[in-house]
Formats: sequence, structure tokens, C-alpha cells
Amino acid sequence: MLHSLLSKFDLPTADAHCDIPCGIYDARIVTYYAVSALRQMDILLSLEDKGLSHTAFAMQAARNTAKKEEMAENCKHQTRIIWGDFMKGDHLKKHPGAHELAHKIMLAGSAVKQDLHREDGEKLVALCNEFAEIFWDMKGVKTKRVTTPYAPNVEVVEPDL
Repeated sequence: MLHSLLSKFDLPTADAHCDIPCGIYDARIVTYYAVSALRQMDILLSLEDKGLSHTAFAMQAARNTAKKEEMAENCKHQTRIIWGDFMKGDHLKKHPGAHELAHKIMLAGSAVKQDLHREDGEKLVALCNEFAEIFWDMKGVKTKRVTTPYAPNVEVVEPDL
């Protein structure tokens, strides 16, 4: 009822990631979490080569697995916020593939959580880079690709400020 009443007025719309709205969105957080998940995968894949005791191996694997899954879920969460709250209207007219791309990120993030195939982590980073390119284009900001100065030293899309 309130919605139908308010819809009769010509009120401005607001965009924000936190529903207040503050208007702050930044796709770098999406790629940050994707790269962090990939880093945890690399650490997990290297554990066998470290000659750890069974107990130390189990503890390290549990910690890094939990962090990998947390980072993948955070990536999905931040993607949902930007996709659901920021990408709408004219943004989607210019980039009609944004819905499908967000869905692919959800699937890739789930694959990273479910198993330990490095190519799944690489795919998540690549999809998040595509997402970042679209996001920054929607904001009218040019982008560049840079290699992270920390492991796993992968290429990410950044705004060219």
C-alpha cells in the first residue's frame, strides 16, 4: 500500500551498496576476494610439499580451506550487491550481458568453494575482471590491467585514475 501511494509522486531514486544509500560501489572488492580465494587454493595445493606432520597438515588445510571458502563467498556477496543494487536501468541497456556474467560468477565462486582445482580459481578471477570492466564502464571510468604485487601475481582490472 505504501509503495502504491509513493509511486504516485515523482521521487528521485537513490543508488547505494548499503541501502542507506551512501552511493559507494567499487568493483575492486570483487576482484580482491577472487584473488584471495585463488591464493588460498595455491597455499592448499602446496601443503603436500612442505613435509608437515599429519596433525599440522590437517590443521593448516582446515584453516586455509575455511578461508578459501570465505573469500569465494565474499566475492559472490559483493558481486550480488553491485549487480543487484547498482547495475540497473541504462547500465543494463548498455551491458545486457551483466546478468549472465553475475550468474557465472556465482557458479564459479561455488566451484571454488566445492573443490580444489586451480583453474576454477583462475576462472573466478577472469570473470571478476570482466565484471570490473563492465562496472567501471558504467561509471565512465577507464580501466587498466595490472599484475598484483603479491602472490598469486595475477592480472586484475583496476580503474585508471
